[in-house]
Amino acid sequence: MDQYSASAATHAPEARTRLRSAPSRLLVPDVLRGFAIIAMLIAHAASFVPNAPWAVHFVTANFSDVASPLFALVMGMSAELVWRRGGRVGTTLLQQTLRGLFLVVLGVWMAGWGSWVAVVLAYLGLLIIIGAPILLARTPVVIAVTVVILVVSQPLLSLSRTWIWAYTSGQPVQELMTWLFLGPQYRVVNLLPMFLIGGLLIRHGLKRDRLLWVLAAAAPLAYIAWGIGQRLGTVQSGDYLDTLKDFGLVFAVYVCVVFAATVRREKAERVWAAIFVPLRACGQVALSLYLLHVGLVALWNNAYGRPAENFYPGWLVIVPGMILVGWLWWRFVGTGPVEWVMGWLTGRPKAIRRTA
Repeated sequence: MDQYSASAATHAPEARTRLRSAPSRLLVPDVLRGFAIIAMLIAHAASFVPNAPWAVHFVTANFSDVASPLFALVMGMSAELVWRRGGRVGTTLLQQTLRGLFLVVLGVWMAGWGSWVAVVLAYLGLLIIIGAPILLARTPVVIAVTVVILVVSQPLLSLSRTWIWAYTSGQPVQELMTWLFLGPQYRVVNLLPMFLIGGLLIRHGLKRDRLLWVLAAAAPLAYIAWGIGQRLGTVQSGDYLDTLKDFGLVFAVYVCVVFAATVRREKAERVWAAIFVPLRACGQVALSLYLLHVGLVALWNNAYGRPAENFYPGWLVIVPGMILVGWLWWRFVGTGPVEWVMGWLTGRPKAIRRTA
């Protein structure tokens, strides 16, 4: 196989990714997005097996923790690639804003379905509205903004939790503050650095080099630091140590995917190509899978509530069932229905049927 496709090579000239998903797509972002949506499926299906062993709950919790920051990383990659395709800045900004607003509206709508899922789409929508313009800046500026946000995140969150007006204001101010600072699971202020790092990784190139080895070493150290912090005291969601855990998990996944995507031996390449197929498929229809599985969870929850005992058919429907649906749609149709609608509404239409 060749390296990047011709168009992808213009985005990252030094990249050496031998595997590819399609002539006009980069493999690594699709695989990362697929991993993120499957991690969410596993996390949300955990309620169907409440009496699983401790080890299963531990693994599930880590899948849950990696999903949203990994989505933020991939969204930053996608936003950077959009900028590198060229076009008028004003038009592209409008399209990115419309995309973000679409996710916000979809997230608010889905939050009222009555599922047990903490819907992340509104947070991601606001994230792209805020983050995409920052990626217009030069690399040193983007790095500086990322560092500043990381440094001020914990003090800013601590301060925001004392803002009584943020809790007592009516809509939409209260909702906006929740998305930015006060969300119990997600907050834009914590997701934004990961978004910007995604854009910076595209600029650097998705390749085996010194940076990848640094990330490989930093990932377990970051996770261990969080674990020690948990033992010594309480780590609150959004704290520095909680962010370290997110970085550890996301960088571990990123390093593994890039290493696998840049294998040089033909036999290993074939093995990883086969492994990547369901991840790549689910990554390209991730938004549709997200809506579908939350809808199914909502139907069950509204009818029966959360299971008190293990209900394995429910888990099988949400995890392997959704992966199979994603692969079948990608294989025989192409663009996910929700992705198609978003492309049409935001002025970046996609063909519903993919080319062979």
